[in-house]
Amino acid sequence: MTALSDLSAHSAEALEAARARVCALHAELTRWNLVTWTSGNISERVPGTDLVVIKPSGVTYEDLTPDSMVVCDLRGERLDGRHAPSSDTDAHAYVYRHMPEVNAVVHTHSTYATAWAARSEPIPCAITAMADEFGDDIPVGPFALIGGDDIGRGIVATLDGHRSPAVLMAKHGVFTVGKDAKAAVKAAVMCEDVARTVHLAREHGPVERLPQEHIDALYDRYQNVYGQREGSDT
Repeated sequence: MTALSDLSAHSAEALEAARARVCALHAELTRWNLVTWTSGNISERVPGTDLVVIKPSGVTYEDLTPDSMVVCDLRGERLDGRHAPSSDTDAHAYVYRHMPEVNAVVHTHSTYATAWAARSEPIPCAITAMADEFGDDIPVGPFALIGGDDIGRGIVATLDGHRSPAVLMAKHGVFTVGKDAKAAVKAAVMCEDVARTVHLAREHGPVERLPQEHIDALYDRYQNVYGQREGSDT
């Protein structure tokens, strides 16, 4: 376990940057109407350490500051911060311990995606935006009570071997993962967007899933060709 007093100057700087980044990104959850009151949270693994920065429990979004972010270890134990960490901390910590490629976790109760979760129904990959971002249907994980690591266990089991960075936890809400906090927040924003679109489409009739070969091609293009690439001069 990393003791904060033992951090190198580089790691201490990375910790402060993570606190600022995680705090700022919580504003995106409110901007995109993904949360209400104090619900929802973002966490991020601090690069080069076994530390996690996460939102404090029950603090309103407008009152969040970098200093109010809570630092925990990978067991979910608080190491620094004047507030208690999110009630979802144990779930986040479980994900980090069992998915080393994941560096950020986001949780929301966004309206349309949570409506699918309430039905325990996956969102079918029926539009190109879903194929681009998720590469598959958005799956449903098992129901689990808040407070322990059961939610984390469900996230890990559901996303194992799955391309989607989002999972709908049954009767609960959305959890997304990413290479960093910005990527996980983007996945949460896109999850709500496609949940709304597919819901509206179904009001007018059946919605058919895209053929798997089209999903695969769209996902590959978006993940490996679309946008600006490091080292590219074109």
